[in-house]
Amino acid sequence: MNERRALDLIISLLPGIRLKEKILLLDAFDSEEDLYVQSKNDIEKIIRRELKQFWDISEIRERAGSIDTTCRMRSMKWVSLTDPDYPPLLREMYDPPCVIYYRGCLPNPEKSLLGMVGTRRPSQEASEQAYKIAGNIGRAGVSVVSGLAFGIDAISHRGNLISGSPGYAVLGSGVDEVYPSANRPLAKRILDSGGALISEYPPGTRPSKWNFPARNRIIAALSRSVLIVEAPEKSGSLITADLALGQGKDVWVASSGVREGSFDRKGTIKLMNDGAEIINSACDVLEKWNLRGVDYVYAVQEINNRDLVTSMADFLKIEI
Repeated sequence: MNERRALDLIISLLPGIRLKEKILLLDAFDSEEDLYVQSKNDIEKIIRRELKQFWDISEIRERAGSIDTTCRMRSMKWVSLTDPDYPPLLREMYDPPCVIYYRGCLPNPEKSLLGMVGTRRPSQEASEQAYKIAGNIGRAGVSVVSGLAFGIDAISHRGNLISGSPGYAVLGSGVDEVYPSANRPLAKRILDSGGALISEYPPGTRPSKWNFPARNRIIAALSRSVLIVEAPEKSGSLITADLALGQGKDVWVASSGVREGSFDRKGTIKLMNDGAEIINSACDVLEKWNLRGVDYVYAVQEINNRDLVTSMADFLKIEI
């Protein structure tokens, strides 16, 4: 681990420091030694506020070394904000993570990703539509980025993977702590596809309810546009929608998510009433992205019914 990478990792682990403040520290120092000689007062001048407590830099340095060793031994990687390989779309965020941990291969910055999220307990209609859209988008060479939750997240990943496209899942835990555990086989399929598991949390971080709203901003940032398939009135998907809008991204809703019925679709219906456009198929996405060319002719084909039924049976066997 070279000196710059070591410094970046140490800064990312500093307790009591906000993300924007960590970025100020990244800009302020060039080496570990520069950071070590700073007093509490020096740091407060840089971040422009008083710190309630100061840290033991030796302990933080030891933890950083342990994390780096764990990553190298367990096929995990990390990239910092100062690294040229850091995802460029994440740099544009208001509060980008100082460090991103991942397993697999980060997305090609030259290719657009479609964010697909929704309820953990979708209707069959929404499940089928999410699967078809994700599959046909994949046939057009477009990958899906989502969480790894039950329901629309997992269904969208499965549909996209059946097309052969690499998948990308952003976790609310360390990349070695796949949650929910029932989706570990799906996580393996994502890695086998050439995609990645991505997180801002260090290895060993267990899932926490506070982590998931934060990870949604990363899903939104990596996406060119975000499709909310089906969401109730109170849903983390609406947080993703708000974050995407705040980042200047298009937010769409699937047609299955705005139909009246027995399922709670108040979240997606509200998005529609607020002006979100309705998506009926993968073709609508390609048209909005101006990708309706010869190279995308296969994207308009529906996944055949036998494949759909088989995969639906697969994911309906587990809790969604």
